Amino acid sequence: MTTAPEAAPVSDARIPTSFWIYLACRFFAATAMTLLRAAVFWHVWELSHSELRIGLVGLFQFVPALSLTLVGGAVADAYDRLRVMRLAQLPLLVTGTLLAGATFEGAITLPFLYAAVFCNAAAFAFDSPARQALLPSLVPLASFPRAVTYSSTATALAFATGPALAGLLIAGFGVGTVYAAYVALVALNLLGLGFVRAVRVSTERRAPSWQAVREGLAFVRRNPVVLGCMALDMFAVIFGGATALLPVFAKEILQAGDVGYGILGSALEVGALSMSTLLVLRRPIERGGRALLAAVCVYGAATVVFGLSRWFPLSVAAYLVVGMADQVSVVIRQTAIQLSTPDALRGRVSAVNMIFIAASNQLGAVESGFLAAATSATFAVVSGGIACFVVVAWTAWQLPELRRYRIASQTVVQR
Repeated sequence: MTTAPEAAPVSDARIPTSFWIYLACRFFAATAMTLLRAAVFWHVWELSHSELRIGLVGLFQFVPALSLTLVGGAVADAYDRLRVMRLAQLPLLVTGTLLAGATFEGAITLPFLYAAVFCNAAAFAFDSPARQALLPSLVPLASFPRAVTYSSTATALAFATGPALAGLLIAGFGVGTVYAAYVALVALNLLGLGFVRAVRVSTERRAPSWQAVREGLAFVRRNPVVLGCMALDMFAVIFGGATALLPVFAKEILQAGDVGYGILGSALEVGALSMSTLLVLRRPIERGGRALLAAVCVYGAATVVFGLSRWFPLSVAAYLVVGMADQVSVVIRQTAIQLSTPDALRGRVSAVNMIFIAASNQLGAVESGFLAAATSATFAVVSGGIACFVVVAWTAWQLPELRRYRIASQTVVQR
């Protein structure tokens, strides 16, 4: 097997029209996902008034993600990625239509909602690795860092739009209308994907198998930049994430009530969106390794400030900075991981990355809750922020290749 390195200097080379169609599809898909998640949480609470049953939603999402995402990555490397994404939209359309119909008919039940969540999570396990692996093939390699910034901006905007739209639709027309809007957004995504074309198509395909899955895992283990990006994010979120404790801070510590909880929750997304806008306006980051380590340090410092603050405006500002730092990390990690991975392996490596992300979000909530119960919410958040500095120091020491990583000098292996 031969490889042909192709230089990928940071530049603003022309981005094809097909990429902008993909970006619109990404916005529709991400808005639909967050719209549905907000609606399901609200609907489960309305039907059960049980925190435990709300928590089960996360379980029904996590099980298929954990068990099927690696398989989805192998499928993304074996078949046409656009076709995989298109096929993955079909169960989303079916479940959304059934949810809307059952809700309008007054026949919705908790098992029905859980089944829909499970089926959608299974579809996402195939859609997401293909989507991540497809992105580098849509633009000239020199434009990829800029394309990642645009993509993360669209995602951040969608993450802020979905829950807000769900709230407005529920208040004005009922939750059934939210499911109908979800179906419309998924349909728009599917329609747009029919017009997306890759500028490079991989000629090497590997039939999906457990051996193929192991090849993806082995690549991650032996590549210090890829492994470092994934591990750094996972441990930073596990220790430094404060999302699960926001209700405690808003209602008990800051005395800001339900409105304050909503403001704190949106501050993270507003910070991410504002940083995405800044990244679009500036030159792409070239010293990716140093910038990534610095971003996690800022993430940790802002988390400490948030944990110690007893003044609501300062808490909002600190959590906004958390979102900004996290967005810098997202852009650099996605750029570094995709540019460091051969196209033939991108689906499987993207799948591993998604499992790292899913594990960090779930385990982070567990760590925050258990530690806060054993000590206090303040101690859990502040100690987590301090732990981010330890994670950064350990990563920089153990993986000097990541510390020295430069996007400008990165070479991309095409097979």
